[in-house]
Amino acid sequence: MAHDHSHDHAATANRTRLWIAIAIIGAFVVVQVVGGIVSGSLALLADAGHMTSDLIGLVVALVAAFVAARPATDRQTYGFRRAEVFGALINGVILIVVAVSVTLGAIDRLVTGAEGEAHEVQGGLMLVVAVVGLAANIAAMLVLRGGAKDSINLRGAYLEVLGDTIGSALVIVAAVVILLTGWSAADPIASLGIAVLIVPRALSLLRDVVRVLSESAPAETDVAEIREHILRTPGVVAVHDVHVWQITSGQPVFTAHVEVESEVFETGRTGALLDELGGCLSEHFDVAHSTFQLEPGGRAEQEQGSHC
Repeated sequence: MAHDHSHDHAATANRTRLWIAIAIIGAFVVVQVVGGIVSGSLALLADAGHMTSDLIGLVVALVAAFVAARPATDRQTYGFRRAEVFGALINGVILIVVAVSVTLGAIDRLVTGAEGEAHEVQGGLMLVVAVVGLAANIAAMLVLRGGAKDSINLRGAYLEVLGDTIGSALVIVAAVVILLTGWSAADPIASLGIAVLIVPRALSLLRDVVRVLSESAPAETDVAEIREHILRTPGVVAVHDVHVWQITSGQPVFTAHVEVESEVFETGRTGALLDELGGCLSEHFDVAHSTFQLEPGGRAEQEQGSHC
């Protein structure tokens, strides 16, 4: 029960973080779009596009967080917390789309420049807008960082803003180069740099989403070690049908068939053993939801199907 209260408190804090980040990013997107158009900077527009995807992703993450907070029902027996995973999936797809769009635009401008039709860029305005954008991204990133470790949904939003922070730094460098040398190609090159930064983060996020949706064991969970802990429990003689997966990031679920000595059933120690096994997983592996089926020794040989 304490774990549920802790999760609810964390979920509320995460929603607050998302609201604040949306306000920060949303307030600046318009400024960056206008600045990109007026200055003629593709890098600023690329960064604005990235920030717009951040904003969309943050809104999606916030909606997913509210949906995830809904209680379980007879139909959705685990609740709606997996909505966070779908929110992260949408964020990952948005990032890929932005990266492709920015890359195509940058290549087109570089080709045009090579043909002698260089696009004029106002480096001064570009620099001012990029510096303000960097400050806005840093503020949003600091707000989101607190919940990024515990929620795949918030991690997706945090990664987007983190990448955009680096993107703003690239725009600043490009603006300085243009001001000092007049080399306008620095602008689309910075855009390509932003695209390169986006792709690895998007793939990393999508990989985590696939791991959850495919019900793989969490990367940080050592199933063999869990099995050893269970086997060391007095009264346990064997364990099979071990399964570990996640409802969403940070919420692993564990089930197993545990063969026990006949004395456990004869003396009525089943309840105490279940408490001990559940406490072991909660304390050592941070698994709050575990289910054990206690069986007499040798039961595995009678059961059909594969066993772990």
